[in-house]
Formats: sequence, C-alpha cells, structure tokens
Amino acid sequence: MMSKKRGVVLYLHMHQPWRVREYSVFDIADRHDYFDNFDDKYRSNRFIFEKVADKSYRPMLTLLRKLLAAYPDFCVSLSVTGTLLDQAERWAPDVIDLLRDIIATGRVEIVGETYYHSLAFFYSRDEFQRQVDIHRQKIRDLFGVEITAFRNTELSYNNELAEWADQQGYKGIIAEGWDKVLGWRNANYMYRPAGTKNVKLLLKNYRLSDDIAFRFSNRDWESYPLTSPTYVDWVDASMGHDGEIINLFMDFETFGENIWADTGIFEFFADFVERWLGRYNHTFYTISGACQALEAHDEIDCPQTTTWADTERDLSAWLGNSMQHEAMRDLYAIENDVLGSGDLGLIADWRQLTTSDHPYYMCTKYFNDGDVHAYFSPYDSPYDAFLYFMNALRDVRYRLHEHNIAGY
Repeated sequence: MMSKKRGVVLYLHMHQPWRVREYSVFDIADRHDYFDNFDDKYRSNRFIFEKVADKSYRPMLTLLRKLLAAYPDFCVSLSVTGTLLDQAERWAPDVIDLLRDIIATGRVEIVGETYYHSLAFFYSRDEFQRQVDIHRQKIRDLFGVEITAFRNTELSYNNELAEWADQQGYKGIIAEGWDKVLGWRNANYMYRPAGTKNVKLLLKNYRLSDDIAFRFSNRDWESYPLTSPTYVDWVDASMGHDGEIINLFMDFETFGENIWADTGIFEFFADFVERWLGRYNHTFYTISGACQALEAHDEIDCPQTTTWADTERDLSAWLGNSMQHEAMRDLYAIENDVLGSGDLGLIADWRQLTTSDHPYYMCTKYFNDGDVHAYFSPYDSPYDAFLYFMNALRDVRYRLHEHNIAGY
C-alpha cells in the first residue's frame, strides 16, 4: 500500500496598506485626504505599490503561472487583502489579470481574512465579521471562487478564533508553529484546534520558512548561499520518517521586494519546486487540500494569542506601547458612530485606519525587531506615525460633528 504523499503547503500573503500621509494639525477640518499627497513621492502609496508590483507581484505571479503550467502537482495558497486589491485595480490592473490566470487553474486557493488587514478581532467582533464578509464578497466578484480556509491578520491566532472559524464552516485555519504552543510536538502534522469539531489547524514551520524569507540573502548566515538541493534535503529531513506536511508560510513580497531578484531568489524557488516534485511520492497541497487529505494527529490548545511577528510571537509589534494602545482604543471607540453616520466615504476612511500597519509603524522596539519595523515604515519615526494617525482620527471626529452626531 502506497504511503501518503509528503506534501509542502506553500502559503504566500499579499498586502499593501493605505499609508497615512504627513497629515498635520492644520489639515484637520480642512482636508480629508488622509492617504494621498505625500510630500515625498517616494513614500506615496502609488509609488510604493508600483515599485513592489514591478519587483515582486508581476515577476512572481508570472513565475507561478509558469510553474502551474509545467507541474500538475504544484499548487499554492494565497491571501490577498482588500487594500491591495483596491490599489491593484487602480494602478496595476494587469496584476489582477495575473491573479485571475493562476486562480483559473483550480490549483491556487484564496484564503479568507479581513478586508482591511485589521486587528478588529481583538476590538470588535461585529466589525471583524463585517470585514471578513466584505473580503469574501470581493473575492467572489473578482475571481469567482469561494473561500474555505482562513488566516487572521499577521497570523494572529488563539482558541477563540479557532472556535469562530469552526462555527463559520472553514475547513482550515493557519497559525504560527511557535514552540511554546507546540510543546513536545512539531509543526509537520495536521492538528485540531481545542474546542472545535471540524476545522483543522496548520502550523507554520518557521525555521524553514524563515530560511527563505529572512536568511536567504544574508551573507553572514552560516548556510549562505542556500541552494535548492540543500533546501529540499532540509525539508525532507525535517519531516522525518512519518511527517506528512511542511507548512512554508511567508510574505509574497519575499520574492523580489524583500529579497531582490539579483540574489537568485526566483531561480531558487523554481528549482525547489522542480526538485521537490522530482522526488518519489512528493507533492504540494493547498491549505484546504491538505485538510481534506490528512487527518488531525492531535489537539492544539492555544488560549494566548500568537502571531508570526518578532521574537515574542505576540501582539506586541502592534500593541506594545502606550501610543499604539491609545490609537487603537480611540479608533474603535467611534466605530458605532461612524457606521451609524451613513456616510460611505467616512466609513471607508475609518476602515482604512483599522489596517494594522498603522500601529505597526508606531512600534518603538529596538535591535533586530526594531530594524524590521523601520524598514517597512514610510515615516522618520514611530512618533511621526502616531501624530499623523491621530490627526487623521481627529478629522474623522470633526466629520462626525458635521453630521450632528451627539458628542462631537
């Protein structure tokens, strides 16, 4: 009897936020354009999106299309935020076309999430559900497919989220395979979240994922330069004798933007796919495909919230200082008034402000984690990020006042 295939679950996350411009106190009650007209065009949303589209989205989507055509057993799961889709429709419709092409193969799964890449699950379950539903409908409208697997923003996860996903009827949910959660287990098996009946849990193999996402271009890394034959050996060895899956989860922008093309990252990836599938009884799974093919080996209990960010693997990247807490508290305090205003433009702007990148830019961590935060931030400091965000939020309150809503 043939053993179950040894499978790689490749999941890539595509996201671009609407960054708040240098919105000053003098703009409040005068201008409501929070997300455009940066003084420095190199920090503008359009410039950043078009740069990443050229360096990452177009070449990687084209490569995925080529690999899907060449290898019938190759498949991939993608999560694509609504904020990215909105920008692509405006500035790079060919990126939408490339997504349509690969999704049409039937071997590219779109994973559900919040439309605005928000932390709403931890502040407003009603708004969280609304943003998930808006995202689901957007995916239907653009690509004609139904979502059957879920990931929360930044892979934030706990038992409550798993129970919600189970009640929603998802086949699978994904999370960080953090050692403190796994205990004696490893991430290379299918699991069942505690307190659920049907949904299955896939946990990121963070060491192997980070070998590509963070270490591939590091010349000081002891394994530099990483070759695809070596990496395939590592993946096989990590699975051991009876492992069934390796979950490689990373940002889509790893390819071409975070790690530039001149490092050989695209060639490495293509060769990895070919070599992995060239081995006996090896395959790729989508998240939902793995859930259908594999039984859960054990139950994972995760009462605390984990994420895939920073060394702590918690929410401290977004909620680790008083600025971040104040910004999010004030933002969600006006949720009901904003939604009750009936002003679609105001509601859209408020929802753009729920994007988790805004508190991320306010992070004041130092050393390695702080360097990562600074790399992705368009601001000179986290204090500038806080100032511009709070000014925009004050203008939202002014617009509520214009609607004659009590308290403003």
